[in-house]
Amino acid sequence: MGHPLPRARRGRYGRPLLTASPQPTPDPTRTERRIIKVRILRRWGPARIAYLLGLNPATVHRVLTRYGLARLAHLDRATGRVIRRYEHAAPGDLVHVDIKKLGNIPDGGGHKVLGRQAGRKNSAKAGMSFLHNAIDDHSRLVYSEILVDEKKETAVGFWQRAHTFFANAGITIRRVLTDNGSCYRSHLWRNSLAEQGISHKRTRPYRPQTNGKVERFNLTLLDEWAYAKSYRSEAERRDAYPLWLHTYNHHRGHTALKGQSPASRVPNLAGQYN
Repeated sequence: MGHPLPRARRGRYGRPLLTASPQPTPDPTRTERRIIKVRILRRWGPARIAYLLGLNPATVHRVLTRYGLARLAHLDRATGRVIRRYEHAAPGDLVHVDIKKLGNIPDGGGHKVLGRQAGRKNSAKAGMSFLHNAIDDHSRLVYSEILVDEKKETAVGFWQRAHTFFANAGITIRRVLTDNGSCYRSHLWRNSLAEQGISHKRTRPYRPQTNGKVERFNLTLLDEWAYAKSYRSEAERRDAYPLWLHTYNHHRGHTALKGQSPASRVPNLAGQYN
């Protein structure tokens, strides 16, 4: 003898109750799929994803939360350890300075345009560029120049222009953090900062994550400018840099700044056009 069927639930006056059957989870929309794809492939936060896809950071955050992707572990690529984030209280409390070396694109293009084998041959004598970068710890405001070398005279000349840039933005610099490159260990560099009343701190050897904000900027400029498209010459790529840098400072949202741009944290930054 089989088990009896369960009795239907009944409400007032003995009428059977209508129960809703469980609904299947809806498939992600096209926008949600794009958000999830960028998150998984690039490990970006809501603000960067929103900027890339032209969305509101709050919308991106809701989607990531819905699919269990809201938390992003920031790991040191060398050790795999979680990076302990910090932020100085005011603009100018600390400015990170660094140099990023970048292979030039030869006329006619590199491997992205010509293919790997032909691109390597074409790039062999293209030379190097040296991106000197200075980023304010509190606001993430960046001053950057593409220069021909990393000699002490070049580094000090860059710093003088960077110092003027930050001063014009209403930022008084108190301390600068660099790595242990020879130009930053020179008397010329030390004396230049001392004349401006700025203290100089160097990172511990083999610990580039100590200068993490400028290292993060270096990765971002590679991702969003240097390798973002198939440039046909170094001149074409350099021509695109000022606009990208302006967008970074004035319009691109940063997860660490709750979706705001560096310009939102700077007392007096000119050039905030759309």
